Amino acid sequence: MAPRFFDGHDAVLCDLDGVVYAGDHAVAGAVETLRELGGRGVPVAYVTNNASRAPEAVAAHLNAFGLEVTGDRVFGSAAAGVALLDEVLGGRAARVLVVGSDHLRSLVGAAGHRVVGSAAEAPDAVIQGFDPSVCWADLAEASYAVRAGARWVATNTDLTIPRAEGIAPGNGALVEAVARATGTRPVAAGKPEPVLFRMAARAVGARRPLVVGDRLDTDILGGNRSGFDTALVLTGVDDRESAAAAPAEQQPTWLLAGLPDLLGRPPQRWAPGERP
Repeated sequence: MAPRFFDGHDAVLCDLDGVVYAGDHAVAGAVETLRELGGRGVPVAYVTNNASRAPEAVAAHLNAFGLEVTGDRVFGSAAAGVALLDEVLGGRAARVLVVGSDHLRSLVGAAGHRVVGSAAEAPDAVIQGFDPSVCWADLAEASYAVRAGARWVATNTDLTIPRAEGIAPGNGALVEAVARATGTRPVAAGKPEPVLFRMAARAVGARRPLVVGDRLDTDILGGNRSGFDTALVLTGVDDRESAAAAPAEQQPTWLLAGLPDLLGRPPQRWAPGERP
């Protein structure tokens, strides 16, 4: 049985961008807090919509900040997207156009599909995930394929991502470009769907985890849909004003300045629909 902390929770399911780091820089106090939680024996799993890197690469990024994380504690939307792709295709091997990272391509190939490079190869499906290298030509190929009848899966639909320089377009913004060109929309994996949160909770043996994130429409909504308590930290995308205006399904259980607040006494809980 994991030790209890912060109102009796037995694990932390933690977002990354805007919570632990922004680009190559750690968020103030985040690393120290996560190390302290580890020292107390509190399991931490990392749940991210970023589909551009393998779990081992994400773990290495975290370890460069001074943490001790292994790839089996990182749960990303790339794997969830490929699982959804298999479901959409009915379990059959198919030609798939991948718009995204080499990691996403490798997962699609490992699932038994043939990765193709253009709409001219008549793909049966398109899977789209974030990668900084994605360009207009990639979005155009996806648009041609979708308009020709290919099934379309997005690993996630985050409109923005926090970077060290500020807020930048996320996968959802790139998905929106293809949607406008095709007049259709993809089916999506990743947050706010509950699958990643539930996978992470099972992996660390948690029955009452606390979901911590900086986005109301992915982290908090997904945690709520999973049946877990949620904490919005004000170090990333959403702020006090957007929390105050959020619909009931996106209301967090707590509003925290940042991860260090997890080490103190929990503030008063919010009932669903209340304003912070």
